[in-house]
Amino acid sequence: MSAQDRHIHPIHDRLVQRTDKEVLLGQRGCVVWMTGLSGSGKSTIAIGLERRLHEQGLLTLVLDGDNVRTGINNNLGFSAADRTENIRRIAEVAKLFAQSGVVTICCFISPTVEIRQQARMIIGADDFIEVFIDTPLEECEARDVKGLYAKARAGEVKDFTGISAPFEAPEHPDIRIATSGRDEAECITDLYERILLRVKRADVHA
Repeated sequence: MSAQDRHIHPIHDRLVQRTDKEVLLGQRGCVVWMTGLSGSGKSTIAIGLERRLHEQGLLTLVLDGDNVRTGINNNLGFSAADRTENIRRIAEVAKLFAQSGVVTICCFISPTVEIRQQARMIIGADDFIEVFIDTPLEECEARDVKGLYAKARAGEVKDFTGISAPFEAPEHPDIRIATSGRDEAECITDLYERILLRVKRADVHA
């Protein structure tokens, strides 16, 4: 930490450190950043993942549009600038939880490479696990649980990702979960087993 940082954060060295918290919890903190189209299954898979990790005695937190847009980001709209600020705030919050040893699961479309890179830079590459929930547009549109795709096709919803706004799929995600032809339980188990290897370690700061 620089002298300037010590001046800004004078109590940092007296705080309980991340390593101490991770030893207490017996897990490694991280951010599981789930990206994919609306209707791809992000939230469903995230809920299932959290449940499975919880059953293993791991401390988790899910951040999604429902609990973020109604709270910390309730003053933001859906302009390009507000969407960028939305992700910036989410990443900063997720970083704090990860540094406290919590497995933090973020479910956001985050449609561009640039915006996901922003999140990775804020959180830190070592703590950032990019998960692409890979569901074809036609499948997402066929589900259309909230009727958003129909409204977008009718021009009632502007800048809708996948229809009137682009979605840049990750070319090299840390984890890719292809959902076509697979049920929810299979997708959840696939992701759970791969995340568990990252967070449940017998040698946490041994």
